[in-house]
Amino acid sequence: MAGRAHGPRRPGGGAVRPRAPSRRGAPGAAPRFAGEDGEAAQGQARPAEAARRLFAQPCRFIAGAARLEQVPQAGLPEVAFAGRSNVGKSSLVNALTGRRTLAKVSHTPGRTQQLNFFDLGGRLILVDMPGYGYARAARDRVKAWGELVRLYLKGRPTLRRVCLLVDARHGLKEADRAVMRLMDEAAQSYQIVLTKADQLRPEALAAVVEAVAADAASHAAAHPEVLATSAHSGAGVAELRAALAAL
Repeated sequence: MAGRAHGPRRPGGGAVRPRAPSRRGAPGAAPRFAGEDGEAAQGQARPAEAARRLFAQPCRFIAGAARLEQVPQAGLPEVAFAGRSNVGKSSLVNALTGRRTLAKVSHTPGRTQQLNFFDLGGRLILVDMPGYGYARAARDRVKAWGELVRLYLKGRPTLRRVCLLVDARHGLKEADRAVMRLMDEAAQSYQIVLTKADQLRPEALAAVVEAVAADAASHAAAHPEVLATSAHSGAGVAELRAALAAL
């Protein structure tokens, strides 16, 4: 090859294999992997490290709102976590922040009955939202939760993104699609995050991710990337931190 004829040579005459030229930004370029060269490795490490440091900041509960008038005044950027009852919202919030008891975890569906606000190092507000789709809750309570969530999603200027949590074992349900339509109408950016991914085999998980991403592609406000996570094993948690820190 012509490139080798002009390349440098090792002592003793052995040709040095030329380094492939950078194709950053070129259409169809192959992805660059950490470890390919020092600059690329450092470039990829910086966002992940910044995200780790952000979510290692002190995180404290600041407010619980069962009614709209109890919602704290908008200020810092917010990220909300929505999903069906018992999908693992509180567990994922705890995993993101590296704490076990920040958000109360319950095995009783419908336990979270208010919007819970947490201040992350004075830089970001995390919002644990009431679960939806729990049929055994009192009808008037379900209606009140639904109205609170609807008003919050439509009227919160500091809400940067909603993480719509979906159980990887079950995929999207009609209740999830109803919330997706609501956020489309409100022009509220959201990203689907699969939970309990450790409970599926890799090939089954890949199929769920593909199916959910195809569904999300038809929704105007949905982020195109679907993330798979496990609060139990920690899989995907660092990637979610990085995505949220970049907002």
